[in-house]
Amino acid sequence: MCGRFILTAPLSAVERHFAVAGPIPNFPPRYNIAPSQPIPVLRRPSGAAQGVDQVEIVLMRWGLIPSWSRGPDARYSMINARAESLQERPAYRQAYRQRRALVPATGYYEWQSRTDSKAKDPWLISLPDRSLFFFAALWENWRNSAGQEVLSVAIVTVDASADLRPIHDRMPAALDGAGGNLWLSPAAPAALTRLLTPPAVSPFQAVRVGRLVNDPTHDAPDCIAELAAGR
Repeated sequence: MCGRFILTAPLSAVERHFAVAGPIPNFPPRYNIAPSQPIPVLRRPSGAAQGVDQVEIVLMRWGLIPSWSRGPDARYSMINARAESLQERPAYRQAYRQRRALVPATGYYEWQSRTDSKAKDPWLISLPDRSLFFFAALWENWRNSAGQEVLSVAIVTVDASADLRPIHDRMPAALDGAGGNLWLSPAAPAALTRLLTPPAVSPFQAVRVGRLVNDPTHDAPDCIAELAAGR
């Protein structure tokens, strides 16, 4: 599961991994990105030559709306897509073949269940230096009866690595620039299997953070402040 994430690096950092076609959207540092909000998404530009690591960055609604859906009902939008079901579920099958994408991030939150109460403890999971990485994702284009379009996206999840499993049993499929380029390539889905294989040990570190992040309207640097031991 991935229900909140952070993007504190500027979107220009994407250019360290890809050639960006077109303008880069203005997207300030975010510390508590929540479902249904617009998020930056990397996709291969239409007509891009194979082997060219070029992307365009487009803002999309977080929560995939299948093209055949009646509308963008937040109650039924799909913020995550399980890797195991990408080739079977009608909502994902065509997008997996033709509309793969990347979501840039510098970390994500996960909530750990407690044995002594119903409360859950939030953790921030990121690379040790909080540098940029990418979630594997799928995007979709839904149109209403008037022809107006809504671009939407879901983040792909896999089984959690052994080191993160005590926090949660699922994690986003996280990629570096090379893996991201393969994910965006026109490769057949069979060639992408290794990208969706859960790592034995993740490259991430996890730190306890406070419950400010529980409020999706609270989006400030104090969301990522590490809790003192014993709190």
